Amino acid sequence: MQIAVIGAGTMGSGIAQVALMSGCEVILTDTSQASLDRARSGISDSFVKLREKGKIDIEQSVMYLEKLHCTTQLEAASGADLVIEAIVENLATKKEIFTQLENIVSPECILASNTSSLSITSIAGTVRHPHRVIGIHFFNPANIMKLVEIIPAIQTDTAVCSKTIDIISSWKKIPVVAKDTPGFIVNRIARPYYSEAIRILEEGIADIATIDLAMTKLAGFRMGPFTLMDFIGHDVNYAVTESVWTACYYEPRYTPSFTQKRLVEAGYLGKKTGRGFYDYRNDAIQVQPNDDFDLLTTISERILVMLFNEAADALYHGIASRDDIEQAMTTGVNYPKGLIAWAQEFGISRCIEKLDSLFDYYKDARYRCSPGLKKLLI
Repeated sequence: MQIAVIGAGTMGSGIAQVALMSGCEVILTDTSQASLDRARSGISDSFVKLREKGKIDIEQSVMYLEKLHCTTQLEAASGADLVIEAIVENLATKKEIFTQLENIVSPECILASNTSSLSITSIAGTVRHPHRVIGIHFFNPANIMKLVEIIPAIQTDTAVCSKTIDIISSWKKIPVVAKDTPGFIVNRIARPYYSEAIRILEEGIADIATIDLAMTKLAGFRMGPFTLMDFIGHDVNYAVTESVWTACYYEPRYTPSFTQKRLVEAGYLGKKTGRGFYDYRNDAIQVQPNDDFDLLTTISERILVMLFNEAADALYHGIASRDDIEQAMTTGVNYPKGLIAWAQEFGISRCIEKLDSLFDYYKDARYRCSPGLKKLLI
């Protein structure tokens, strides 16, 4: 099977590696030869590390690299069975690429976008044969993360969706199917983990270290929200929040934060720039958290009920099946438990009571209880 990957950045090169290791011939294209050279070097280095760990042998790594063809010519994708676009997260630019691709590939070729939040239906609407357009959203790093969101557009043929699921499964990934809505599953449901943590900080209830401690020590998350935002990069995290908020007609639950926006404007993007919510420079003084149990409980429960509400709302609106929602959040972002099962363990009535209390206090629509949460009582 021949796969074409458009875009040789971190995500594109990761997807290329996954396809290579699944026995596919891969055409990796980019407008920049320097990007292609970096991608090939990075993939080669990754194979060296895998050899050192005993996961592949020298013959396999040589064979994989022989099947990798890097080029600046988009026309090289003409023989592909599947094209995965992994370029800049800009709708107009993606539409332009898909228009070009349709005139290059065969009528049977599946055209996929790796977008994390843009409309697949809108992209499909650009081409003459929209039935073969689909979203295939890998998580970074693509060669390590198991979850892949499959997003059929309104126009996508069911056979194309089924074939895509089979391909991704054969690549030893875990596919989940999401409705074509802003943020799909993970980037929609995960928003309160960041935004509610920032709200708590802005209100002066606790500092960043204490909020992170509440979510790791009490709730069991691998990273606290501020550590995670610094790791992701505020340019990326803020852009996704703003994209979901705008695409959802300014839904209050997804409202971006000026606090995070100011970090982006200052260039304090997190670990990659040495400063974010935390200061990663060598001489920086680290903030010590407050380990008061009652305070940590208050913080963790407030963020958790917002996550529970979001997961229940996604289920209620048919964004994905219950199983796929649970799988997406535990596999895609390593949550300790599936949010719907966790909400039931926490107590649905208790969740509703806490949300109603927040709504009564703030009179902010972000705290309104989803009908989906109430439906779980039945």
